Amino acid sequence: MDIDVQKMIFEFIGGLGIFLFGLKYMADGLQRTAGDRLRELLDRFTRNPLMGVIAGTVVTVLLQSSSTTTVLTVGLVNAGFMTFRQAIGVIMGANIGTTMTAFIIGFDIKAYGLPILAVGAFLLFFFKSKKVANIGQTLFGFGALFFGLEVMSGGMKPLRSMQAFQDLTVSMSDNPILGVIVGTLFTVIVQSSSATIGILQQLLGEGLVDLQAAIPVLFGDNIGTTITAVLASIGASVGAKRAAFAHVIFNVLGATVFLILLVPFERYVNWLQSTMNLEAEMTIAFAHGSFNLANTIVQFPFIAVLAWIVIKLVPGDESLIDHKPQHLDPIFIEQSPSLALDQAKEEVIRMGEYAYKGLEETSLYLNNKQQKHSEVAMQIEDALNNLDRKITDYLVDLSQASLSDEESHKHSALMDSVRDLERIGDHFENIIELIDYKNSNKVNLTSQAYEDLNTMFDLTLMTVKQATKALENMSREEALAVVQKENELDRMERSYRKKHIIRLNEGVCTGQAGIVFVDMISNLERIGDHAVNIAEEVLGEKESL
Repeated sequence: MDIDVQKMIFEFIGGLGIFLFGLKYMADGLQRTAGDRLRELLDRFTRNPLMGVIAGTVVTVLLQSSSTTTVLTVGLVNAGFMTFRQAIGVIMGANIGTTMTAFIIGFDIKAYGLPILAVGAFLLFFFKSKKVANIGQTLFGFGALFFGLEVMSGGMKPLRSMQAFQDLTVSMSDNPILGVIVGTLFTVIVQSSSATIGILQQLLGEGLVDLQAAIPVLFGDNIGTTITAVLASIGASVGAKRAAFAHVIFNVLGATVFLILLVPFERYVNWLQSTMNLEAEMTIAFAHGSFNLANTIVQFPFIAVLAWIVIKLVPGDESLIDHKPQHLDPIFIEQSPSLALDQAKEEVIRMGEYAYKGLEETSLYLNNKQQKHSEVAMQIEDALNNLDRKITDYLVDLSQASLSDEESHKHSALMDSVRDLERIGDHFENIIELIDYKNSNKVNLTSQAYEDLNTMFDLTLMTVKQATKALENMSREEALAVVQKENELDRMERSYRKKHIIRLNEGVCTGQAGIVFVDMISNLERIGDHAVNIAEEVLGEKESL
């Protein structure tokens, strides 16, 4: 029988493309529906490894993608919201949660893929509500997933007549390691274990492979899916690299252990199939689920050992930036409002130190264009936003306690200072965006412009540092010095604007470069304004603080 190879390839890759699009679109819809709650879930419920496993499982079931969960986890570790040890439990949970996709495919509702897709499209195009649109996106992706499977399945049917494919399946049955390699490589290429397991389900359903050949491929799929987290960790913090490395070790160890126990595992899967009268697709789903659940149960008691191994293999300090407050204990609000105020002040001082560090990294990024400085500055900006929320919430709770007049003044000063420090973060983020624009569009600043910017940066840095010291020590002298420096910043900005106009008129400077330069010095001047606001809190409340 002649095989139309072109048609077979086109149907397979087209179906795979639709499947991957459906999976991604569905995951995005689910993520939009859940919003930041998933990130909050991971942040809040990962205090111990068991809770991390549960949180990782739940989030992956909701997102329908272990890769998304592990990338999100690597991002949280990189941003300082989660420690590497907390991340291990989440990664284990993600491996369990990802099995849900195989079970959904196992229900074999491919015939309903197009109607589900149509309902999703109807909700997307005929309703203005964002909530309904997100549900529509999820359904559209869900339908596309099954329609893609149907197209792929049609494309794979002729494979049974191909001698090369028959030889490969026989080789995989005889040599399980070959099956693991095939599964690993295909998942690395496709970047989705859900897709490769879906293909495996279709192959078994069409009778193109037997269970003996399919199970090792399943193990390889689990190894291949770790590549996404590895790619996400490139250029990230030490903690993020460790999280990705732990994912690799966890999955490779699991595949190795179950390869050794392949015969009893095959017997167990065959027993499940006959006892529960499972279809081929659902057999793979149960095999996948059993493997990941058993792998987590076996390795869970050795999390500390796994962490130790990874720390040895990836040395270094885990996190540059700690996003979480260190001093805000709610118990002080009820027991000692005065002590609670002192704790809040300590946290505000931390914010001031971060604001200085973020501005310093921004200055370094301007001068050497190294991306690492931009990344650290953006981490710090994220930390400032988080600390702003946490400190403000703490101070709002504290305002319900009975405070003396003196304490009320102090409370108000801290509330205002927190807002100013958060705004400093916004301004150096603006400068980073301007530097990115300058670099990507090859906008060249003159040497005089660089000199002026660096002079203004140095003075702004000194102003922010001195404002934080003034607040920490309640020093009138430091605060007055901040006011003087801010006046100098104002004069600098006016002077540098005039010099820029002269350069522009002389044709030395381009219009694009001029816009970048003026916006940068404007942001630096605004940072000075926020620093002086903090100093004025010290000067105005000196008697009561």
